[in-house]
Amino acid sequence: MAHVTMKDVARLARVSPRTVSNVVNDYTHVSDDVRRRVVAAIDELGYRPNIVARNLRIGRTGLLALIVPEIDVPYFSELARAVIDAAADYGYRVMIDQTGHDHERERQLLTGHDRTMLFDGILFSPLVTQAEIAEMDSDATLPMILLGEHAFTGRFDHIAIDNTQAAYEATHHLVELGRRRIAAIGTQPKETYQTPQQRTAGYFAALDDAALPHEEELVIPAATYHRSDGYDAARRLLAMDQPPDAIFCYSDLLAMGAMRAVQDARLRIPDDVAVIGIDDIEEGRYSTPSLSTVSLDKDFIATRAVERLVERIEKPELDAQQIVAPHTLIVRDSTRPSPSDPASS
Repeated sequence: MAHVTMKDVARLARVSPRTVSNVVNDYTHVSDDVRRRVVAAIDELGYRPNIVARNLRIGRTGLLALIVPEIDVPYFSELARAVIDAAADYGYRVMIDQTGHDHERERQLLTGHDRTMLFDGILFSPLVTQAEIAEMDSDATLPMILLGEHAFTGRFDHIAIDNTQAAYEATHHLVELGRRRIAAIGTQPKETYQTPQQRTAGYFAALDDAALPHEEELVIPAATYHRSDGYDAARRLLAMDQPPDAIFCYSDLLAMGAMRAVQDARLRIPDDVAVIGIDDIEEGRYSTPSLSTVSLDKDFIATRAVERLVERIEKPELDAQQIVAPHTLIVRDSTRPSPSDPASS
């Protein structure tokens, strides 16, 4: 097939090449009738505009950056898929990088001299605080949306779930099952890691409302949110003289590891130990038993993040927004009440 040019489209649509260019670049002053004719001609001929040339003319690259801690963590890989799909709706492509939970790597990615030449905007899931980001990104020349649970300061657009409430609902669900020694896996010591702090606050709030004590021995840290960390933490809990009858994990991967530890101890899930996580990764739907969780709406997060980033690319002067993403408690077999549980009677 011969290469289709803008002149070919103009000839079929009975307009000038300049008008075709105006339609391709979505100029608003083109009439609806002319726009329909040009679009029909583009579809009929299979014309593909030279996006690179167009972006050079308007000072854009057509690329967005997504920066996450670990791409092989299912939550972030599933979020990346959703971001790629959402960006495609706006004609953008996405390049993904990871920080490996390394603050210096975050700094390098934020302060790289070539970033403004490569990307039109950044979607960033950081470990550092917004104040630290502002210090790194002092010129703030590149539009950026923060994904995650840092306190909103008004400097950057920010999309996150209500982690405290999500953790509260997960723990309260265990309370409703009649469980009284409820452990938590996933605390982290660094003050900049705000997600664990918020989930711990929700966990303790649910215990308070149930008049259950804060037992520090039941709150186990996790260096990372991997299966192995959940497994090791659960083994510590199960070795206690009074082991827990339920475990709330701060991520589904931690919960997957915890369930394996419970099973290796020849205990039943949920009869002896109920387990719940947060994230709603696909693996949890097919595990044995299937994993109860708090589902984070990754499609909502991705869609609103990309939408807001495109708005900020077009209008850099917009005030920063905080957007709270929805979450949903999903009860599966790992906490489903059995006939012997008080919640089932």
